[in-house]
Amino acid sequence: MSLIGEYDSENVFAKILRGDLPCVKVYEDEHVLSFMDLFPQAPGHVLVVPREPARNLLEMTDGALQATIVRVKRIALAVRDALDPDGVVMTQFSGAPAGQTVFHVHFHIIPRREGEALGAHGGGQADPDELQALAQRIAARIEMP
Repeated sequence: MSLIGEYDSENVFAKILRGDLPCVKVYEDEHVLSFMDLFPQAPGHVLVVPREPARNLLEMTDGALQATIVRVKRIALAVRDALDPDGVVMTQFSGAPAGQTVFHVHFHIIPRREGEALGAHGGGQADPDELQALAQRIAARIEMP
């Protein structure tokens, strides 16, 4: 499967961006929408989804990528400040062989704790109340320029 393909405007993240599906919002502006992963690999797992319709990072325009990565950093800092993890994983998968399962570019921000195993990608669904509480804690720490 090629990394380049036709963008599917009916993918789950496109539907969330349009407001057709709900999410537990952490942050949004004209460039990105950030929300809690419903199937987190660790408590506090956040997704940052650019508004630009691109299947993966390699298909993004430079301007959208620049705006997005600044927001990924700011949201990752907020995750760090709100949750005090031992480390933070930031990943982006481009193409199915790389692990991408939703074909709208997105970034994962996953807080990590020493000695705690990372959950399976797309594993069990999180408790909605816990997601909301974590989203509020993280959102309160986001500082954008």
